Amino acid sequence: MNLILSCGVLVGVASLMALAPAGAVDKPTKQEKPGKSASASKSGKSAKAAQSGRVTKTGAPHGAAGGYAKELSLQGIGFKVSCPNKGSVNQVTVVPSGLSGKNEAVVAEVDGSVMGAEVADLNGDGSPEIYVYTQSAGSGSYGSVIGYAANKNKSLSQVTFPDLGDDAKASAGYTGHDEFAVVENRLMRRFKVDGGGATRQIQYRLDAGEAGWILRVDRVSQF
Repeated sequence: MNLILSCGVLVGVASLMALAPAGAVDKPTKQEKPGKSASASKSGKSAKAAQSGRVTKTGAPHGAAGGYAKELSLQGIGFKVSCPNKGSVNQVTVVPSGLSGKNEAVVAEVDGSVMGAEVADLNGDGSPEIYVYTQSAGSGSYGSVIGYAANKNKSLSQVTFPDLGDDAKASAGYTGHDEFAVVENRLMRRFKVDGGGATRQIQYRLDAGEAGWILRVDRVSQF
């Protein structure tokens, strides 16, 4: 089963040094040694309150130079994420493992490149999600999130990430170069606003929708 998705407004992903422990976003490199990223261990903390699932990770970009590849797992469900990161439009492939149903790959179109991935259980239901962070091509470096949730650990469903432009208050002064990270049971997003003197932080929670899962804005703050 191939699922081709069109991303909405895609946002650039900057380093997460200021938002979360180093490695929450993995920069694509030609040689990445396993164990250097802290993204999987970071997301494991987010699931600790709900269950004691173990997070593991391996990573070694393959394919074209600058491509992205990473394997993450939580609560017995694995996710292999890969993207060639060639040109301005790419396809990211997520291959699950450990599901009781079919472990079929899903493919999504990316306007830009994949910059990182994290696994978490934001709603604490015992079934993990995979969040893939993308950055658009060009000077805007607009970022977005592609997500999938393991429904009762049987199959994958898309997690919808809202278009920032649909929220006038949250998007006012938006300049791109976003930072993403899982913190506790929320997905956090930060970016500088016009003028560069202030940083806006948007906090998303995971809710059940009519036909899948939705990341909804939970809180907006600025500092």
